[in-house]
Amino acid sequence: MGDDSHSWTAAPAAAERARSVLAAAWSCAVTAEGTREELVGAHTVGEDGRVYVDVPEDSALLAAAICAPRGEPSAVLEFADVAPVPVRNRIRARLWLAGWFAVEGERLAFTPTRVVLRQPSGSVVVDLGEFAAAAPDPLTTAEARLLTHLADCHADAVERLTRLVDSDSLHGAVRVQPLAVDRHGLTLRIERARAHGDVRLAFHAPADDVAQLTERMHILLSQASAASCPRALQRQRTDGDG
Repeated sequence: MGDDSHSWTAAPAAAERARSVLAAAWSCAVTAEGTREELVGAHTVGEDGRVYVDVPEDSALLAAAICAPRGEPSAVLEFADVAPVPVRNRIRARLWLAGWFAVEGERLAFTPTRVVLRQPSGSVVVDLGEFAAAAPDPLTTAEARLLTHLADCHADAVERLTRLVDSDSLHGAVRVQPLAVDRHGLTLRIERARAHGDVRLAFHAPADDVAQLTERMHILLSQASAASCPRALQRQRTDGDG
């Protein structure tokens, strides 16, 4: 980074990230007893991370859960975390929950026995106790709106933030977009002609709500305004590529 205040890379712990993916997902794929169903708008999440699913009466998943002994069948739920801003490779993370279903009233309750989070940095098995105790990032439900507003209405601010990025990371850049934001920082996607990379700008302190996020962003922009314009982007504007 070009500024000492951004030399740290604060980021959510794996359990918090997993709960954030789960909280934001609108759909999931369920594999159980040899069947696979794509469910849209059919699940909710309990405070302990259990997933409650509403399924049609004729669902093979419901029939398998009713007939299964001792908490069977084993099942896998898959969730995808999709970037709200159009970028290459929009899948930011995938979350798999392995476990079992039980019938509770008119819905199925899924208890995870294994949690796996896969991000660009690699896959990690999340501790079940930490997963159950974790809470989603407080900005999760507002993230899509915040990022699309930043990309659509404040492209100048996004470009200004690149002044906080090391010039080597901007080499060959043709577009920079906001990829993700959480209480710890903002991530930018730097796209090149045939590749891309991500750079994280950490906040000086966590933001626990949108008001605090606004203050953190203003500080980043103030620091960016005081920094020199990256040479890579200067060359783009000169060449007409930016």
